[in-house]
Amino acid sequence: MKQMPAEFKQLLERLAEEKAPGPSPSFSIFHALMTVELIAGKSLGRSKIAEELGIGEGAARTLISRLKNADLIETSKAGCTLTDKGLRLWKEFKSRVKTVRIEKNELTLTDHSYAALIRNSGHRVKTGMEQRDAAIIAGAKGATTILFTKGRLVFPSIKHDVDKGFPKASAQMKSLLKPQENDAIIVVSSDNPVKAEYAALAAAWTLLENE
Repeated sequence: MKQMPAEFKQLLERLAEEKAPGPSPSFSIFHALMTVELIAGKSLGRSKIAEELGIGEGAARTLISRLKNADLIETSKAGCTLTDKGLRLWKEFKSRVKTVRIEKNELTLTDHSYAALIRNSGHRVKTGMEQRDAAIIAGAKGATTILFTKGRLVFPSIKHDVDKGFPKASAQMKSLLKPQENDAIIVVSSDNPVKAEYAALAAAWTLLENE
């Protein structure tokens, strides 16, 4: 079974919970995850990171400092890049969790939607309500959880066939995410694309946090 690397999970949790003098920083574990994802692709400066995440430069400065102290990123005049350790942990995480932006389909509620796939986590899903609630708290308009079992996409509990009832959504999920047996997929919609991805990560986290 592929599991989210405990080292990465614990680092992010400590980073987000770390206390410092003054007001609490306005970022979370998921902002940290999104920052690592952003700079995994290319070097970025603090202002660009703040812009991409929709947070203030002060929060971005603190976030970058904590990621650097955790030896996940390094900084230079060219911007922030991942360390060897950061890149290794990020690749391990992405082997377990994948998020993609998706087009409108029968399951999306807005023009901005993401789907998160969590490998080998279908057995952790009960009704999908926990994932929906986490996404809404994180700023989503709604979220739908889907399981891949016996070669089919189905909804939890009722095992209704997504392939037949929602063909466009089903085709997108299979094409973009390549689900395997016992994978879980969460489709999340928000009025804002950054919030949509943030909420998708928050929903996915509910299937990882007890590992």
